[in-house]
Amino acid sequence: MKRLFWLGLGLAVGVYATRRASEAAHALTPAGVGANLADGLRELGAGLGAFGAEVRAGMTERERELADLVERRTGTPIPALSDAFADPEPAPAYRPAPRARARRAGA
Repeated sequence: MKRLFWLGLGLAVGVYATRRASEAAHALTPAGVGANLADGLRELGAGLGAFGAEVRAGMTERERELADLVERRTGTPIPALSDAFADPEPAPAYRPAPRARARRAGA
């Protein structure tokens, strides 16, 4: 029974060591280095995207706080960003004012 236990333990350690060695050898090949680099860049891109989302959320929150502060102090509402980019209302059509007829001195 002892021999069978040690045999099983030896096989398990051998399989584990072989797998680790083959993974380490693959990591040193050009394909392995490229895969590691691609994974690192993918994680970096995801991190930058999350950071950008956090910054945008913070900017929006701070902008709302500042707009509320200005509205409280001045009493006038701040136009929203969508209002700033909205199409302006068309100006009324230009009509020249009617001219007064010139009176002649002798008439």
